[in-house]
Amino acid sequence: MSVVESRRRTSSPRFSIVTPVYDPPADVLREMVESVLAQSFADWEFVLIDDCSPSDHVLPILRGYAASDERITVVERTSNGGIVAASNDGLAVARGEFVGLLDHDDTLVVDALRLVDMYANQYPEMDYCYSDEDLIDLTGKYVGPFYKPDWSPERLRAQNYCTHFSVFRASLIEQIGGFRPGFDGSQDYDIILRASEQAREVVHIPFVLYHWRQIATSVASGDLSVKPYAYDAGREAVEQHCARIGLDADVTLGDFPGNYRTRRRTPVDARISVVISTAGESARVWGVERLHVVETIRSVLAHSSRPLEFVVVVEPVTSDHVRASIERAVGDHDVRIVEAPADAGRSELVNLGVVTATGDFLLLMHDDIEVVTDEFVDELLGYAVDPSVGAVGCLAYFADGRIRHGGYVHNGNPHEIMQGFAGDTPGHRGMMTVARETASVSAACMMVRREVFFDVGGFSRSLHDDFGDVDFGLKLRSRDLTRIWTPHVAVYDFGVVVDPVAPTADRELLQRRWGHQLQQDPYFNPNLQPDRHDWVEKGLR
Repeated sequence: MSVVESRRRTSSPRFSIVTPVYDPPADVLREMVESVLAQSFADWEFVLIDDCSPSDHVLPILRGYAASDERITVVERTSNGGIVAASNDGLAVARGEFVGLLDHDDTLVVDALRLVDMYANQYPEMDYCYSDEDLIDLTGKYVGPFYKPDWSPERLRAQNYCTHFSVFRASLIEQIGGFRPGFDGSQDYDIILRASEQAREVVHIPFVLYHWRQIATSVASGDLSVKPYAYDAGREAVEQHCARIGLDADVTLGDFPGNYRTRRRTPVDARISVVISTAGESARVWGVERLHVVETIRSVLAHSSRPLEFVVVVEPVTSDHVRASIERAVGDHDVRIVEAPADAGRSELVNLGVVTATGDFLLLMHDDIEVVTDEFVDELLGYAVDPSVGAVGCLAYFADGRIRHGGYVHNGNPHEIMQGFAGDTPGHRGMMTVARETASVSAACMMVRREVFFDVGGFSRSLHDDFGDVDFGLKLRSRDLTRIWTPHVAVYDFGVVVDPVAPTADRELLQRRWGHQLQQDPYFNPNLQPDRHDWVEKGLR
């Protein structure tokens, strides 16, 4: 390679922007470069690497910009090496404290570097940061903003949600060895995974700083035939990431392009107690009369091959017929029937069952659930064995197939995410299609380690009817234990929907106890409408 320099400065800049270039249209290339020149923060250098572009307009444009601004360096490769080789050539000459990645057909907003500098000053141990982003459509309009959560490593294992605008401390990039050969197409995913493993602090900047262009040759176009090798490289990046951090799992391609599924291997000797409370109620579902608790137990056994202990807390109104039906439904599995006092609230019923249970893992369930996922216990257990995880929840449907529960969002009040939407709704940038961290998960079907349940004091008896699971999630958060929601376990939930804003004693208590944290959900985004469950941008209806 050769380097073209023009009046290059001797001092090291705050930022190096590194852009591999391979044959973009002339107008797109100029727009990209002009977006850097327009930055309101001026302490930067711009390293452009031409990867032997065949078109005769590319090098003259790059050389012209280098001649006009001393902050621009052009690296001219004599052979096409691909994006990894070109990017590493750029890193080799970059001298900034931080390195930002910009694709040759995308643009930065005018204050992008100023905001990154501001956050770097606010968080002195920031080694990696990412921002919100949007798309440039084929007409040049800015569309499809992606308002991202704060640091969400489980979601990152499922999709490269960080992507743009990614900025790394240069010393960290050097420490991890830059970009790796063999990951072309997902080289940014691989380097983000590796950097996040070593970073002292990862910071999310909740502003759209990057415009990602939708063109025919970009994965942003949504065309599955574009760069299919990138998806295989992404799977390999996640698989190697899991091996490095000691996560025993199989990684496969997800149901959507750019998504990955991490199946965690589980201990065969794990002791699991299914804890259910019931008043022995029946209802007509799908045209058939259903004794809820019995059908819940049957659906659990039909979709799990593990030995299970059932602990059923029965309220005084529960008939002898129902009690006998419970014991018959359990069959050869262990069952413990617990008598509840007449005045016990829903949270106390859960606690009574847990105290009686002997399993190391607790599967808390409502009595009006129908499981539909085979080996669902193993899927939940795979997360629950992780010592950093506090609770695991799943996707729930209404009887008509609409979404009932996609995890809780705490953005003013605790809302069940995407409730009422069609069952196949992908959600904001595919959030309903991937396992991810969430504020809290529903006790309709929740797995938790026994030791964790007792460590945080179980469910609060002060919350008599509702929000015990929300309160539990907030207690887990206070102990830095994550709450994972997965779409890879699905159930039907036939229970009554709780109005999250109804002025009940339970809601008022929840607000008094957690008011400030109910306004600060790290997996929400301040650009979205508060007190809603559907990820709608502020100002939209």
